[in-house]
Amino acid sequence: MSKRNSQAAKTAARERLRQERERQAKRDKARRQLIVAASVVAVLAAAGGIGYAVVQNNKPAYWEAAKDDKLVEPANTSGTDGTTIVLGKSSAKKTLVMYEDPRCPVCAEFEQVVGPTVKKDLDAGKFKIQYVGATFLDKNLTGEGSKNALSALGAALNVSPEAFLEYKTAMYSKKWHPEETTDKFKDDSYLIEIADTVPALKGNAAFQKAVKDGTYDRWALEESKLFDRDGISGTPTLKMDGKTLTGSDGKNAPMSVAEFNTALEAALKG
Repeated sequence: MSKRNSQAAKTAARERLRQERERQAKRDKARRQLIVAASVVAVLAAAGGIGYAVVQNNKPAYWEAAKDDKLVEPANTSGTDGTTIVLGKSSAKKTLVMYEDPRCPVCAEFEQVVGPTVKKDLDAGKFKIQYVGATFLDKNLTGEGSKNALSALGAALNVSPEAFLEYKTAMYSKKWHPEETTDKFKDDSYLIEIADTVPALKGNAAFQKAVKDGTYDRWALEESKLFDRDGISGTPTLKMDGKTLTGSDGKNAPMSVAEFNTALEAALKG
């Protein structure tokens, strides 16, 4: 190879090397720009996420806002804010006050075992029932199912006392009552599905609209205040003439038909 050819080859090689270095430098610059841009996006996204979270956390919760909703009292109620619910024959001389939380598993057990006897005695006119809905389990377990179910019960009560009682029974049944830690009652669709087992509520457009619109949400909040006002600590709690009906342990509600009958007989005589 001539010196000239050798020199030309070296020059060409140096030019190729220079071009490759320029291309590499451009690639490195582009990569740095992408990294910077991605970092900026990440920071902005994080800031936006934090900002969104802050906004969300500072927004009043739905049920907090519901405290300021217009109060709509269901039909078949009386008293302040329509929070007095009395069921049964007006001729009955005694009143059995029942405190129940829709999510309460012990209430479900009581209703499944003793409920039919309570209904039979109610229909026979042995007593009236004053129902008091509680929602304390939403706070204890977190969630909103107790409040939402109580609101739906208000919608059923607006249809009729009979629809209310049948719907309450269905809610507490083995088929429909969820585990207390499973907040299924927060879903309107689930509450409507349960209601479709009650003849007066099945396909009832007005009832369904009230559930979906939360027509009785504010009322449910007012109703649940009675539980705290009366100093009740748990559900189910049964009272007659200011005295608590208990089972054989002398502390808790009667959880068998025999215990209920014994406690009721004593209360009716008192």
